[in-house]
Amino acid sequence: MTHDPHRPADEHLLRELAPQVLGAVVRRFRDFAAAEDAVQEALLAAALQWPEQGVPENPRGWLIHVAARRMTDHLRSELARRQRETLSVEQVPADEHVAPPPSIEDHSNQDDTLLLLFMCCHPALTPPSAIALTLRAVGGLTTAEIAHAFLVPETTMAQRISRAKQRIKESGAAFEMPTPQEQAERLACVLHVLYLIFNEGYTSSIGAELQRSDLANEAIRLTRVVRNLLPDNGEVSGLLALMLLTDARRPARTGPDGELIPLAQQDRARWEHPLIAEGIALLSAALSNGSVGEYQLQAAIAAVHDEAARAQDTDWPQILALYGLLQRMSDNPMVTLNHAIATAMVQGPQAALDLLTPLDRDERLASHHRLAAVRAHLYEMAGDDATAIGHYLAAAARTASIPERNYLSAQAARLSAKARD
Repeated sequence: MTHDPHRPADEHLLRELAPQVLGAVVRRFRDFAAAEDAVQEALLAAALQWPEQGVPENPRGWLIHVAARRMTDHLRSELARRQRETLSVEQVPADEHVAPPPSIEDHSNQDDTLLLLFMCCHPALTPPSAIALTLRAVGGLTTAEIAHAFLVPETTMAQRISRAKQRIKESGAAFEMPTPQEQAERLACVLHVLYLIFNEGYTSSIGAELQRSDLANEAIRLTRVVRNLLPDNGEVSGLLALMLLTDARRPARTGPDGELIPLAQQDRARWEHPLIAEGIALLSAALSNGSVGEYQLQAAIAAVHDEAARAQDTDWPQILALYGLLQRMSDNPMVTLNHAIATAMVQGPQAALDLLTPLDRDERLASHHRLAAVRAHLYEMAGDDATAIGHYLAAAARTASIPERNYLSAQAARLSAKARD
């Protein structure tokens, strides 16, 4: 083991390695829930030991080795407990029933992340359970973060994840790459999971930071892995393009103190133009293959924004047309919300406000801060500052993101000061 001061045992390295280690341990021991507990213990050991002892030459192998020993201890403990209940310990030697842990080299050159991704999207799970489990096991989100993403209480999400692990165990699923037919059946779930991980990284639903680059980068990395497996799938390429075109704006989205800077006010010179070029190339190739899906349309909208040299140069009629197509494909209320924003830019705020009325009856969005925030913006556009202030304050009260809350509160304060002048 070597000590390298430039390679601390930080959360970025451990987050990248965690799903790879979990995949290797699940492959070896075939117990998803126990393997995740063992990997968490190994990650904790690394976080405590590596800053003092240095990062190992083979950090993934080190984690697999430690997690495997934890699993072996767990299995021996379980066997001893069962033997105490039914047999004497001497009748069945524990070592004959518990496989030794894999050596530190086992699986160290194999990334099992993609296999883990498909396993978490097993057909035995409902789509919400599959997505929640993958966000936990592969994306590394906390249960609280996943609960915010799904707009449900944390206790509900904890139970959902626990049940998902149990169903994986009961299904007897083999930890191996699904057949091409199984891959196709699970792909929509896999892509939606990656989309949610990226969104949580790009705009964190909770906490003091607007962005979590580790999550966004992991979503992009995993999507590249899926695209390498399925290079001719237009929606995989479309999702990767969407991520790159969106992530390209990351450097300009926050100010010196981490404050939120909206799209229209961003310094576009700070955008990552190589990412924009890569995203547009991916999108162009995907669109030329024929059928167009939701991720390709979202990427096309992102490309129109990115290609505008200034906010006032944005081709809003084209964006409105693209959202019209997207809305016919999806019942996602966020699409309706964004369609309303585009409508306001083309047809005026009142036409957009009319489109928002049905969302008040949609349980997925009725109490979401973004609905109130968009209403506030539209009322401000319409010149009704008093109503806008109320919606800005309502939106600020509903978000758990401190930068978003600060921004929305500042907008309300700005309009209040304007009214006093």
